[in-house]
Amino acid sequence: MTQGAFITIEGIEGAGKTTCMQVLADRIEAHGIPLLQTREPGGTALGEDLRELLLGHRHTGMADDTELLLMFAARAEHIQRRIQPALDQGQWVLCDRFTDATYAYQGAGRDIPGERIAILEQWVQGALRPELTIVMDLPVAQGLERAGKRSTPDRFESEQAAFFERVRQGYLDIARREPGRVQVVDASRGLEEVTAGIAQVIDDFIGARNG
Repeated sequence: MTQGAFITIEGIEGAGKTTCMQVLADRIEAHGIPLLQTREPGGTALGEDLRELLLGHRHTGMADDTELLLMFAARAEHIQRRIQPALDQGQWVLCDRFTDATYAYQGAGRDIPGERIAILEQWVQGALRPELTIVMDLPVAQGLERAGKRSTPDRFESEQAAFFERVRQGYLDIARREPGRVQVVDASRGLEEVTAGIAQVIDDFIGARNG
């Protein structure tokens, strides 16, 4: 059986990842491809408990290293319980955030050296890396304005704009280093333009993979 494809979606708060997920899922399933949709932190019972600790306000002021290790603890469970088994069965996996988020948020945002994150990445993931990552990019002020309209800010959304400027730049730096894997979509545009851009990216990916 052919190994499934692993696709991730990234972006700062308010970038429209939920909409992106739906467009991608519909497009993939229209090709008759079996698909698992999931998210990080989360994706498993343990991962969702850790998500609550990470995003909730009970532990405001959590040490940066604690945050990083909890992210990878949730990821280790996620990979072993859901992601890798699905890929091994030939399913495609579509994940809302993955390790690029750790490099952007804990690395660029919290100023944790990338070399330390890379050690955990190799330990937890082995050779597993996304084949395609879509970064939904938009100005920080626009993203935070959108995010503020949808719900009460979580622990990350409560950070200052300067934090998200570093996170955004972290994502763009990853995209610049890995242009073959990472596709940046301008999420500041109107909904129709954004969804058309996303659809084009996934259609090109499916065509290349099937070709």
